[in-house]
Amino acid sequence: MGDTLLQIKNLRTSFRVGGQYYAAVDGVDLTVNKNETFAIVGESGCGKSAMALSITRLHNLDYTRIEGEVNFDGKNLISLSERALNKVRGHDISMVFQDPLTSLNPLFRVGPQIEESLVYHTDMGPVERKNRAIELLDEVGIENPSLAHSMYPHELSGGMRQRAMIAIGLSCSPALIICDEPTTALDVTIQAQILDLLRKLKKEHESSIILITHDLGVVAEMADRIAVMYAGQIVELASCHDIFSNPLHPYTRSLISSIPSKDSGSSRLHVIQGTVPSLKNLPRKGCRFSPRIPWIDKSTHEEDPTLKEVEPNHFVLCSCYKDFYFNYEVKPGRVSKAGEGV
Repeated sequence: MGDTLLQIKNLRTSFRVGGQYYAAVDGVDLTVNKNETFAIVGESGCGKSAMALSITRLHNLDYTRIEGEVNFDGKNLISLSERALNKVRGHDISMVFQDPLTSLNPLFRVGPQIEESLVYHTDMGPVERKNRAIELLDEVGIENPSLAHSMYPHELSGGMRQRAMIAIGLSCSPALIICDEPTTALDVTIQAQILDLLRKLKKEHESSIILITHDLGVVAEMADRIAVMYAGQIVELASCHDIFSNPLHPYTRSLISSIPSKDSGSSRLHVIQGTVPSLKNLPRKGCRFSPRIPWIDKSTHEEDPTLKEVEPNHFVLCSCYKDFYFNYEVKPGRVSKAGEGV
């Protein structure tokens, strides 16, 4: 596999609604390399978190069906027994969740929650585990880590709780850390501190990071490669530089055009029409973004779009990107009212 750490093939995660299963993650293929920050971006409801939770099967399987392959360290995690998978969770792959106040148990002090992975995955004694937990709290930048070790989650600030969650994720020095919206609930100053911390820890531990977010500013600062996700599918996959300098898919271009910028030279802020369709109403054929760009001729969309490499290491879903233009622009090839060719 070379430098590949995680390889996902044809991942499909379906949820039961009214007795039928509907795919929220629909045929995703991607790879994450060693010592890489791989970002997955898209609107809420696009399937980002559903895919992240599918990697280690953290969904409630009573109403969820996960199919495909998630290959890690020579094993397909989808086919592992629960017992075998528990040896991977927290040890080789860890997760930092979006809201630490709901992820941390309010009835237990912070220290024992950090030590839980050490109990399960190491043979450390109680004193060693406590010392390691305090060391981790210090490593993630919490002042007076010994005091924080004995505090309850509600006694910590939002930034400190997120740092405690990162300490839990780092406890066994995993090869892969999945961060699901790790800065969403934080103010800008604390957000910057958390991002600096993740960069520092990635370098020190030589871990890979999957960063799930809708914040393109965070992505531009952190990511090596980016997968843009819409309606359960990857619609564009490329390096961070290529995504921002040469976005191709209509959805990617729309997202980037929605970012306020003082350098854009225009007072117009693009608004993406419509919303992400619900699972039951999700079109399963053709380009799933086409209903939100109705001014683009239907003939430009593929009936069965697949992810194609259109430039070196730059992949795009559906050929409609070749004919896309914003609805406030003059269609390419038309003549404007001033008589100038466009």
